[in-house]
Amino acid sequence: MTTTRRDFLKVTAVVGGGLTLGVSLPGAIIEAQAAGTLHTPNAWVHIADDNTITLISARSEMGQGVYTSMPMLIAEELSVDIRKVKVEIAPVGEVYTNTLLGGQLTGGSTSVREGWEKLRIAGAQVRTMLISAAAEKWQVSADKLHVSDGKVIGPGGRKATYGELADAASKLPVPKDVVLKDPKDFKIIGKATKRLDTPTKVNGKAVYGIDVKLPGMVYASLEQCPVIGGKVTSFDASKAKAMPGVIDVVQIRDGVAVVADSYWHAKKAREALTITWDEGPVAKIDNASMMEGIRNAKDAPTPIKKTGDADAAMKTAAKTMQAEYWSPLLAHATMEPQNFTADYKDGKCLVVGPAQFQQGTQGNVAAALGLKPEDVTVKTTFLGGGFGRRLEYDFAVQAAEISKAVGKPVKLLWSREDDTTHDFYRPMAFHRMAAGLDASGKPVALTFQLTSQSVTQRAFGLPKGTLDPFMAEASVVGYDIPNMTQELIEHDSGLRVGYWRSVSHALNAFANESFIDEMAAAAGKDPYQYRLALLDKQPRYANVLKTAATKAGWGKPLPAGRSRGIALMEGYDTYMAQVAEISVKDNEITVHKIWVVADLGQMVNPDTVQAQLESSIAFGLSSTLGAEITLDKGRVQQTNFHDYPVIRMSQMPRIDVTLVKSTEKPGGIGEPATALVGPVVANALFAATGKRVRKIPLSPDNIKSA
Repeated sequence: MTTTRRDFLKVTAVVGGGLTLGVSLPGAIIEAQAAGTLHTPNAWVHIADDNTITLISARSEMGQGVYTSMPMLIAEELSVDIRKVKVEIAPVGEVYTNTLLGGQLTGGSTSVREGWEKLRIAGAQVRTMLISAAAEKWQVSADKLHVSDGKVIGPGGRKATYGELADAASKLPVPKDVVLKDPKDFKIIGKATKRLDTPTKVNGKAVYGIDVKLPGMVYASLEQCPVIGGKVTSFDASKAKAMPGVIDVVQIRDGVAVVADSYWHAKKAREALTITWDEGPVAKIDNASMMEGIRNAKDAPTPIKKTGDADAAMKTAAKTMQAEYWSPLLAHATMEPQNFTADYKDGKCLVVGPAQFQQGTQGNVAAALGLKPEDVTVKTTFLGGGFGRRLEYDFAVQAAEISKAVGKPVKLLWSREDDTTHDFYRPMAFHRMAAGLDASGKPVALTFQLTSQSVTQRAFGLPKGTLDPFMAEASVVGYDIPNMTQELIEHDSGLRVGYWRSVSHALNAFANESFIDEMAAAAGKDPYQYRLALLDKQPRYANVLKTAATKAGWGKPLPAGRSRGIALMEGYDTYMAQVAEISVKDNEITVHKIWVVADLGQMVNPDTVQAQLESSIAFGLSSTLGAEITLDKGRVQQTNFHDYPVIRMSQMPRIDVTLVKSTEKPGGIGEPATALVGPVVANALFAATGKRVRKIPLSPDNIKSA
């Protein structure tokens, strides 16, 4: 059995009762429509009488810039100033499904790729309807009219604003076939554009989950079992209830919550709780047992792809080689800790907060409270980082359960320690790699085997033995190797796992791009030239690789103590190469500069693309240089940024970005650069020290023991 990324959400009724049909409108939009001042030609675009245009964004804004790139797609087709387009986040609705992922969610570097045609069509539909309304009003042929700067313009200089025509236009049938702008005529798409949401984030008007306030709201702090999955056996709350500001102490499925008049009062009283836990089966897990289980996994391999006969080619190869690579558990470490605000009242529940997966939030809150999905309203705020963590909804369900228990609106806020120790972690991964080289050192065979945990099985009930597409990303290399086998072993280590920025691209690129470097070394060849010689049939791969090498001055002398590494990958329909320049002292790496060349097809906003590349590299460097989650008796050992380090400003290298101009369909850019950082720094480390470190992070301890 196989499944595609598009189909993976359909394997289970995860949203607890199905999707909400039809389109409801968010708060400010509802009021405007009720007053008769807002007109809705389709589910995406709303035009007010005052000529204000509002895009209903189906994708959550978590720093990746969709509140600018999505309006740019609409504005291009409507020929309006991008700064005149407002944005509101969509409610739960089937029409807002991400067709690349099968649900209303933000992730997988899909926002622009999925909205590229859909939103341009929506804008073109509205443009066509406005022109038709003007043609009918003026009794002229529609082909004599055109649009410019928020107006329909007709013969003799006649003009009407979109606002003046919106009422009539909204009553016309929505055209199915519309003509989209030719890319050569783009005036907005492809132009570097300042972000529309920056002013509100600077002046404090932007509302994140942590900012939400509801009338009569109280605050909650939740004590969860130190072992994930453990349950309360008994508890004594007498001391907590006697502390200042405490309103109530309630038990929910995930632990014991202290509810108070402020977060600080709730948190301090929580420290006075006495709880006895049933720690459950995870208490038997530690890093050593997880690694042993993964290495000795007996689960049947699932094939990803087979080309030629790698086993036969290995037998006749002039030289064979093998290597094993390890990648650790990782936390998401969003800058905004997990939080949600809930208000349960009269059999209905409002939940407000930072969500990447609105349908999952709605369905699971409904299931936890015994409600129908349509009785749960989800309002999405800005997200202070997502990286896949906010595809989960545990904290939203907890807030809703606490609100129901105390009969008040409740804001639940996790501490940083809660967040680090109760994540859905990126899975631990183990790769077995093997290759056969001919007498000249050219590869004739390559085998790849990944053993790891399937997030999709945990999250969405993907049947065992079904290929998880989110494990196979970047497993098949673009190099011209005639005989290749790629397969994976889905082994459940017992700890809950989640999607993490770049998902399996980071795992698989580390193994593949480190191993191709090892093959070059075994062949006595330059790692750049070795790769390039295998890319005659892959022009986009070859172009980014050559450009990165040229930009970095590959082959030219380096300052004393400096070394370079190179790596290459396709991910999310984006082709990317990186070169890193590093130095090493006392087994500690300093990354001085990274060159990145990306071919992501047609770009919507190059300014955001560059910011995403820089952000992704910073994120990837944190995990490459030091971040790691370890377990002892089921307990996560790291608690905060002092022992789960996020890269500091002083550690950030200079980044040189080159964006390839292209007319290909858009690729995703929020994640691929994260995946390449590990192998490019590991390859530079080998160039610097002659040590091949096959275990991330590239920490002093791992370098020393290599």
